[in-house]
This record gives sequence, structure tokens and C-alpha cells, in this order.
Amino acid sequence: MPLLRAILDSSRARLVVSFLTVVVIALALVLASLPRLLDGYFARQEDEALEGRAELLAGLLYERLVQFQVFDTDAPPPIIVDDGESLTASDMVTRAWGTSTGGYLVTLAPQVAQADITVTMALGPDQPESIVYTLAVPLSDSVAKPGQQRESLVRSATFEVADLFWTASPANAPLRHVTVTLSHPFSYRAQTLETIVGVLFGAALLAMIVAVVAAILLAQRLTDPIRRLTQASRALAEGDLDARVPIPGSGSPEVAELAAAFNAMAERLQASILYISRDRDRSREFVADVSHELRTPIAALRTFNELLRDGANTDPETQDEFLGHSHQQIERLDWLATNLLELSKLDSGLVSLDLRPDDLRAVLEDATAQAGPVARRKGVELSVDLPDEPVRVAHDPPRIGQVLANLLGNGIKFTPSGGHVEISLRGDTDGATLTVTDTGVGIDPDELPRVFERFYRGSRTPEERASGSGLGLSIVRSIVEMHHGRVSIQSAPGKGTAVTVSLPRDAAAPVTAMSVSSPAEPLP
Repeated sequence: MPLLRAILDSSRARLVVSFLTVVVIALALVLASLPRLLDGYFARQEDEALEGRAELLAGLLYERLVQFQVFDTDAPPPIIVDDGESLTASDMVTRAWGTSTGGYLVTLAPQVAQADITVTMALGPDQPESIVYTLAVPLSDSVAKPGQQRESLVRSATFEVADLFWTASPANAPLRHVTVTLSHPFSYRAQTLETIVGVLFGAALLAMIVAVVAAILLAQRLTDPIRRLTQASRALAEGDLDARVPIPGSGSPEVAELAAAFNAMAERLQASILYISRDRDRSREFVADVSHELRTPIAALRTFNELLRDGANTDPETQDEFLGHSHQQIERLDWLATNLLELSKLDSGLVSLDLRPDDLRAVLEDATAQAGPVARRKGVELSVDLPDEPVRVAHDPPRIGQVLANLLGNGIKFTPSGGHVEISLRGDTDGATLTVTDTGVGIDPDELPRVFERFYRGSRTPEERASGSGLGLSIVRSIVEMHHGRVSIQSAPGKGTAVTVSLPRDAAAPVTAMSVSSPAEPLP
């Protein structure tokens, strides 16, 4: 019972029952109304057929009676002419009944109908002016009531010819009417209806079997996508973020849209959970990196302080050295705290941009001027390539200056003495492109995807790696994202690095903010 209840409660069973209910109602209406309609139709057809045959028979009999009267107007009242044969009264009496009763029996079936039909004609002294032809079919024993004799069931169609002929002899009564009455067996129509109804019931049974099979297949086709969607939803609820449902190529478009919507939702959910998970991991790494970055200068300051307290302060040179190192560590702490605070503000959206459609050439000139002394001290050539025409895009000059300062600082830091660092600017209809190119040590291909991560520092030059915090490119990416721009980096080990910043003209539509590549060819 529980299994049966579960089956009946399923959507597939409900669909099958619904389909079959519609089919049963339709078949019931057809079986209830069609026999009555057929009975009426057959009755009308019988009436029309009998009427047509009556007209035919009346015409034939009338022509023969007319022919008989024309041949002999003084003869006794005409009886019938069968296939051109004239019958006298004595012939009629002898051949019909054996006595002079004025009646005659003849079969006209080949001229009237396909079935055998008996035509009885009567003419006597009491009916001198009419002839009646009756086509009668006897009732069966089952139709006759108990105690009654078998009678004839007559369905009549009458055709009358009135006053169409008068005999030439006034002594004879004129032939005024010829009446033909035809009948058709009622049992034949009933038998036909019974046969048709039996065929209909058989066809209805076959239709029900076909409908059951079709309903099951159709219900399965409709419910299978929903069942798969239910299974995928349960799997997704249980933590399977890869759960998806195939989108049916045929069938209900609504189900296909539902499957596509579910897959899109699952994709977004998976991306969100993955992002949250990665962000959580990054947060943990960030806390660990911050702790590590802070631990180094704090440990150095503690060491210098302990040395000074232990008596090193008696030596002026040692004291000056310790104080100098302490000052450097304090500056490092201040710079690190400033960058962390700046990056936190950028990530949280607390920094608002003052966008101005100014010329970017001024920002590049200021950034180059500020980085020039550092480049000269290290022996690195610094050049700038600016277009002759103004390049105006919506930007925040201090923030773009901060981006250029970080990029130029990295280029100078990782370029050995005698190398070259160049900053260029190009404008087009879509916006502007800033490129900082150096001839430094380059970046390994394995490290390129991580250069924009916080606290990540390359491993090619340990001394330069130790001097940085790994926050510069993270700040660059955040500022470029706020301008709805795009930053990309290309690098080849031993050949140099090129960082490109693309800014849209109106800064209205966000684009992909980062891309990295490691070209096989030397950088320009």
C-alpha cells in the first residue's frame, strides 16, 4: 500500500490519470451520441431511398397502365403489364389466386431494389380507381409480442399520380390515382447499428490501450527533466557544487528554460562560494603576511633597543648605526601601514575618485620627474614617449600618479645599472593606453599569474625581494579597476617586463581588470 500510494502521488501517475480521464470522457461522449446520430442518418437514408424507388415504380406502372388502356379502351379495368405482356381479368384470376378475386401477385424486385421485395397489387369492384403496391417485410418472432401473430412492419413512402389519365370509353371509370407504398426492414437497420456499435466499442478499447501507452511515454518525457532537476537540486543542497542538469533539446521549452536557469544559478552559486572560499583563504594569507611583514621590523627594533639598553649606547658609532637601522625599520613600518590602509580603503570602496577629463600627459610628466632622481642614482636610463596631441580621458590625477609611481618604482628596482625604463602614452577613440617597459630581470612564467596578489614577491633577486612588500601591483590593480580600466603584464625572464594600463574614455563600463602573458619574443 505505501508503494502504491507513492506511485499514485507521483507527478507521472497524475499526468497519466489526467490524460486518460480526458480520453475516457471523449470516448464516452462519442459512444453515447454516435449511435443516435447514425440511427437518424440511416432513417433519413431509408426514407430517401424508398421515396426514390417509389417514384421509379410508380412511373413504370403508370406507363404500362397507360399502354394497356390505349390498346383496348373497351377492355375490363387493367391489372398490370409485366415486361410488355398484357393480362386480362381472367388471366389475372387464374394465374394469381385460382379464383376470380380480382388480385394478382408479381415480383418486380429487379426493377425496384437490390433485395427481394414483394409487390402486392389489388384491384376489384370496390376499388375501381386505385392500385396499391405494398412492400412489406414480416417481423421476426423476437419482435412479435406474446399472443400476437407475425405482422408486417411497413415504412412507407408515397408517390401519387392524380388525374393523369382518363380512359377513352365513358363506360369505364377513369384511373385517377396510382399509389405505391414501399417498406424497408427495421431489423436490418438495427442490425447495422449493432454492428457499428460493436466496432466502435472495439475501436474504443484499442484506443484506450494506445492512449495508456502514449500517456505513459508522454508523462515520462515530461517528468524526466523535472526528476533530473530535482536530483540535481538535492545534490546541490548537499554540497555538490558541480551538479548540473542537461538542457533538453526537444520537448517543453519551459522545462528547457528552467534547466538553463538552474544551471546558471548553480554556476553563480559555485562561483560565489569559490570566491568566498578563495577570499577567506586570501584573508588568512593576508593576515599571515601582515603578521610576517610586521614581525621583521618589530623584531629588528626590539633587538636594537635591547642592545642599546645593554651598554651599546656607550659607543657613539654603534649608537648611530643602531639608530639609523631603527629609523629605516620605522619608515618601513610606516610605509607598510600606509599601503595596507590604502589597499583596505580601495577594497572596501571608501576611496572616491575625482574624475576629470584632463590631459594624461601632465600626469606622466610629473611621475617621470619624481622617479628621475632614483633612476639616476641607480644608473638606469628613464625616458618618456608622449604624443604631440593631448590625450583626454576621465581620470583621477593623484590616483593615476600613484599607479605610475608604483610601476616606475618596480621597473627601476628590478632593472640593473645600465638598463632602460620607458613610459609611453597612446590615445585612441576608446581611451588611452599607458605602458611602462623595462629591461630588467623579468618574471618567470609560473609567477606571472600571481604578481597581482598581495604580499607576493618574485624570487629571482632575493635582495630586491626583501626590500619590497608585495603590495604595489595590488594597489595598481585596485585603482585601475576603480577607473573601469584594464591592466596587463608581459614578461620574459632575462629580457624585461612591460605593464600596460588601458583606461576608457568615459570610465563608465567596467572591463576585465587583469591579464598576464609570457611572450616568446623579446619585449620592445
